[in-house]
Amino acid sequence: MTPYSEVIELTRTRFPQFGDAPLALEPLEKGGSDRKFYRVKSPIPPALIYVQYGQQREENRHYVEIGAFLERNGVRVPKMYHHELDAGRIWMEDLGELDLWSFRQEPWSIRKPLYEATLREVLTLHRVSSGIETEVLGLQPAFDEKLYVWEQDYFLQNCLGRHFGIEQERLAAIRETMGRLASQLADLPRVLVHRDFQSQNIVIRDGAPCLIDFQGMRFGLPQYDLASILLDPYVELSGSERGELLDFYCAELTARGGQPGADFVQVYALCAAQRLMQALGAYGFLGHEKGRAEFLAHIPIALPRLQQVLGEIPELGALREILESLPETHSVALH
Repeated sequence: MTPYSEVIELTRTRFPQFGDAPLALEPLEKGGSDRKFYRVKSPIPPALIYVQYGQQREENRHYVEIGAFLERNGVRVPKMYHHELDAGRIWMEDLGELDLWSFRQEPWSIRKPLYEATLREVLTLHRVSSGIETEVLGLQPAFDEKLYVWEQDYFLQNCLGRHFGIEQERLAAIRETMGRLASQLADLPRVLVHRDFQSQNIVIRDGAPCLIDFQGMRFGLPQYDLASILLDPYVELSGSERGELLDFYCAELTARGGQPGADFVQVYALCAAQRLMQALGAYGFLGHEKGRAEFLAHIPIALPRLQQVLGEIPELGALREILESLPETHSVALH
């Protein structure tokens, strides 16, 4: 029996309503994930996605309970039908193929309402932070100084070091300054964040956004999620469009009884630097360590965005000077 036929038989067992209807599996690509995704093609509902995950990453095992938690708290996510923990199998609702990334070429008049609805959705997540039992949900460790420093080192080693060949000794002084900024971020109040809040992790179903790939959810800063979506290297947003959306989030937060705070934009800039460094580190790691060369194509897009953000963080002027000297910094115009 082939792996595909085995999954089809398992699916028939779990969903007897399929009967003898023809079933087929369509493999889906999901970025740099270590999970395998398949669309179950059938003329009979429900529409399903089958997920096979390994046991090496603890966060994969908690996808279902986190999804159920989010649904209970009013966040739009796919329904979870079956989870077989020991075998690493999940059958969940198929929300369709249309994600926010699919609208990247549409005019702003069409994209803006979708982005605003997406920010409302993530704000709902950010506001669900009281009474959380992290042990029950299996959340990943919260953003703290150690995690921020890890993201910085991930970038310095895999992007600047492995991809551009910059000697790590040259970065020693920068590391010290970056560490102080990590400590500054770690001292701020935290909420629940998605952690990978980018356009391909937002599915548009019936005109409304649904969040997926939330297994990395943890406590952190809301500005980290905002930077993830507004500076998403997979999509082009102009500076004015990003500004509109940042203002929209702050207005929605105020309308729901929250307070953005006087340092909201300053913290956003620091989180934007963190997120872009994490993404650039991932592109370098996946491209060089995992042989996924397609990820290296995102470096000349994300790098100028990081350079631009660093212009708002005087303490990291030395890092910005290094980026300005890199050839790929100049290959994409700043916006």
